[in-house]
Amino acid sequence: MSTATETHSPPSAATLPVVLAAQFVTPMAIAGTAIALPLISRDLGSDPTALQWVVNGFNIAFALTTLLWGAVSDRIGHRRTFGIGTGLVVAGSVGSVVAPSLIVLDLARVIAGVGAAAILTGSTALLSHAYDGARRTKAFAVFGTVNGLGLALGPTISGLLISVVDWRGVFVVHAVILAAAGLGTRLLPAAEPTAVDHGPILDLGLLRNKEFLAMCLVPVAGSIGFVTLLTYLPSALSGITDLSAGTSGLLMLAMTIPVFVAPVAIGHLITRYPALTIGKVVSLSLAALILGNAGVLALSQDRSVGWIIVPMVLLGLGFGLPIGLVDGHALSVVAPERGGTAAGLLNFFRIGSEAVFVAGYAVVLSAVVGNQLTGDAAHETAAGQYGHPDVYRSAFTTTIGVLIALLAVLTFAIIAVRRQARPKGVIA
Repeated sequence: MSTATETHSPPSAATLPVVLAAQFVTPMAIAGTAIALPLISRDLGSDPTALQWVVNGFNIAFALTTLLWGAVSDRIGHRRTFGIGTGLVVAGSVGSVVAPSLIVLDLARVIAGVGAAAILTGSTALLSHAYDGARRTKAFAVFGTVNGLGLALGPTISGLLISVVDWRGVFVVHAVILAAAGLGTRLLPAAEPTAVDHGPILDLGLLRNKEFLAMCLVPVAGSIGFVTLLTYLPSALSGITDLSAGTSGLLMLAMTIPVFVAPVAIGHLITRYPALTIGKVVSLSLAALILGNAGVLALSQDRSVGWIIVPMVLLGLGFGLPIGLVDGHALSVVAPERGGTAAGLLNFFRIGSEAVFVAGYAVVLSAVVGNQLTGDAAHETAAGQYGHPDVYRSAFTTTIGVLIALLAVLTFAIIAVRRQARPKGVIA
């Protein structure tokens, strides 16, 4: 089917600021909304299913529609996709602010999730088309840093907003930032339509490009080895060592600060030292994730938490090193007219794996705790309440062991797939 898409245009001075402003909100919405649930339940009701959908509705809509937006953006243009995405998130955020019930709030969060998928797909495709060479490397390095900042600082920023205003203030800020980015879309370079033959919405044929497939698997490793612990390590610190929430939050900086620093640092190093290839960066990342997960097994009620600081730094580096770099490289090995579809598929791997493995972590941990405790004691311990540190540590050790095994299998898979990569990565 022949339809219109965008030709390459030089980036305007506004390209990177506009894209980054919008992109910061997306991971912040993923990581920072859960902290508002206790206050939301106080105001709108505590039905457990409806309450969890405040988070899950956004995440599921985000994961599922990345594929759709990838193909749509190839047809209507990446700038237009980005603009539509900002509009949907603004609408969803405003709906969240004024929501009179959990059902309305859930629907608003689904709308925001659909818009967030369009923003992420449009962002990566816009940057890929606007920059090349060293400028593309630097642009995606900054893009990766902002993603990491949004993910890591989401709970902190949301917590501050809740303490200053209330839970609705979180969504007010989302709406304001995205409205500004939506207006900024007008400053992005105009695109001239050209006739291009597009493939299907879900084009799994892109995965025949082994290099692209390998890059899709790298974010899955980050989901397994980092995002799960970013979500649940504070509970482990509470359940095993009785650490307070405030102290746990400070300790988590050891894990999140490297996420801020690594993408830009590695971007500069790759630019200066061509021998530092994307393959070497990915290998370093995978090794750091495996070693970091192995290291946090030292967490025990009988040891100082200082034992896990270095492993936490390794986890942050493992997640932060390839952020952005992977996106830029993945889109560079796919034909330009399939950039949006490729971005959607890559982000589906990323967001979908986060949802699956974060949920899987909780299932495994709860199952192991449930084998040793029953009733309220099991529920409270699995939630991270202190009282049975030996039981929680046993469950934590088992769960981390599963993560390490998954990381090892995925590492071998990525290495094997890259070895099969064609000399010329571009596919039609």
